[in-house]
Amino acid sequence: MASVTSATVAIPSFTGLKSTISKPSAIVRIPKTSRKLTVKSSLKDFGVAAVAAAASIALAGNAMAIDVLLGSGDGALAFVPNEFTIAKGEKIVFKNNAGFPHNVVFDEDEIPSGVDASKISMDEQDLLNAAGETYEVALIEPGTYSFYCAPHQGAGMVGKVTVN
Repeated sequence: MASVTSATVAIPSFTGLKSTISKPSAIVRIPKTSRKLTVKSSLKDFGVAAVAAAASIALAGNAMAIDVLLGSGDGALAFVPNEFTIAKGEKIVFKNNAGFPHNVVFDEDEIPSGVDASKISMDEQDLLNAAGETYEVALIEPGTYSFYCAPHQGAGMVGKVTVN
């Protein structure tokens, strides 16, 4: 519990002080060269900040990824999210979460024409067996892709991604 104590505060008296008026000649002037240096410094700082922001955006754009959990937080056999949209070339990180083992297989009958399902899928016998294990894939052909977990497809562990 906090406690409050009282204290006496002394306030100085300003009686007896004389006021003086400054003459305009007492104004301090900053040389022009100092102003230019200040402006250049400010523009330089702004430029550095702008370049840093642009670099951050570019790096983030190149490293864009979506995380998809394999198994929900409550243990359900599901992809979370199970439907989503990504940009062409964006990385999808499938991450083991619960109810494993899992894998990620793209349905060859439900992917864009010309895409080889075996090149974007895990082998049906390969499994992610521990929490945190991942499988990553980047899809570059626009369209809709259906995928499933081979061991749990019958339990409804399916998903769909649209690539723009």
